[in-house]
Amino acid sequence: MKSLKINTILNMIKTIRKNALFNIIYHLLSIIFPLITFPYISRVLMTENVGKVNFGDSYVSYFSLIASLGITTYAIRECAKVRDNREKLEETASQIFSINLCTTGLAYVLLFLSLIIFRRLDVYRNLIMIQSVVIIFTTLGADWLNSAMEDFKYITIRSIIFQIISMILMFTFVKSTSDYMKYAAISVLSTSGYNILNIVYRKKYCDIQFTLNIPWKKHMIPILLLFVMTLSQTIFNSSDITMLGFFKGDYAVGIYSTATKMEKIISNVVSSIVFVLIPRLSYMFEAEDYNKINMLLRKVLLTFITIGLPCYVGATILAKESILIIAGKGYIEGALTLQILLISFLFSLVGGSFLGNVVLLPSGNEKKFMIICCISTIFNIIANAFIIPLFGANGAAATTAASSFIIFILLIISIDKRIHIDRILQIFIAPIVGSVLMMLYCFVVKYNISNLWIKTVVCVIGGVVIYGIIQILLKNELVLEMTDKILMKYGRK
Repeated sequence: MKSLKINTILNMIKTIRKNALFNIIYHLLSIIFPLITFPYISRVLMTENVGKVNFGDSYVSYFSLIASLGITTYAIRECAKVRDNREKLEETASQIFSINLCTTGLAYVLLFLSLIIFRRLDVYRNLIMIQSVVIIFTTLGADWLNSAMEDFKYITIRSIIFQIISMILMFTFVKSTSDYMKYAAISVLSTSGYNILNIVYRKKYCDIQFTLNIPWKKHMIPILLLFVMTLSQTIFNSSDITMLGFFKGDYAVGIYSTATKMEKIISNVVSSIVFVLIPRLSYMFEAEDYNKINMLLRKVLLTFITIGLPCYVGATILAKESILIIAGKGYIEGALTLQILLISFLFSLVGGSFLGNVVLLPSGNEKKFMIICCISTIFNIIANAFIIPLFGANGAAATTAASSFIIFILLIISIDKRIHIDRILQIFIAPIVGSVLMMLYCFVVKYNISNLWIKTVVCVIGGVVIYGIIQILLKNELVLEMTDKILMKYGRK
């Protein structure tokens, strides 16, 4: 019986790894394509026009939030519970989709009113209208259904196609500083255009239809709780850019948004793991099987730390070099901003990403997470109001780091006592030692090699090798398992 349970857990982990691999590929491509296009865009559009586009994105994100409410996370969780019953799945998905259409209509009404009322936005009006197409694309696509069904292969392939098309269009049509609106339109296609395909593809799982037969109380209470949580997270993530735009102008936004893009390169790798876990953990928490849950959470935390910690160290040391290579000399002020933002990433790694999204949300504790997010967001806004006028982009980054720390502390206090990860300190030993030695190596390289590209490549390759060797020597469970699988596969050949 015990052996059967272990095999079940191992099969479950195998499936999750497969899904995580596709989702990691998806997020890596969403990183790689911008790494190809952004150096070009940042130099063609220049800092101020990059700032305009990012300000518009930030502004539209608030209305995207109203449209999505807390629906995406809720829909993934609820549809995952009934995915084996096509009739119930169709009923649940249609109800949630219909709610989403109503909230989308409300979002557009509020967006149009804001453009009429706030004259400060006149210069951004056309840009914002273009970027707002994302809202309707996202709603009609109902991509949460594909996630609930764990169809990450389709999500990945579809996204690759649209990223390639968008990249070709970008190099073809964005030629001068005045083409920033074309860039915005192509970005919309890149990030949400694939939702058009979803309208046809989702019939594979169920036929989603508009309905007024909605049990509003059943859906709206958890949706609104998730909405408040998501609202606070969105304000947390967007208020820096919005307030920078009002207090310091487009140039400061351009510097800060460049640094945030670099930080997201790392955080997206981690979030790709988080995303695939929500449907599976929701199912497990529903069954209250805490033995399986705790075993899985240990694997997840180990993965987070093993990947995230060296990424943090490497990106911090090579912040200046990364900015110069990707964005150019015009954005070099963003190097310190990036280093400060990476402190936020470090706290978010174990805080919001693991304890919040992996533990609290799938277990149905969205109320706790909501309260924590609201506290940190209120702190962030108040701190931004005082610090941004004084310190600009660096001040915005510092408040983000402080807010992430607050989330981290409050989440530790709030975790269910039934969640218990065995030998938790052991998880951190190998990654910390490996990261420290990698850091020392990179410092030696940096101060002995002057050529930008050579020192960056030597740091990255040498750092990865040193870190990997240390993980093997100190018997990191994750790395040893991956190494054994590679050797077994090679041996069979």
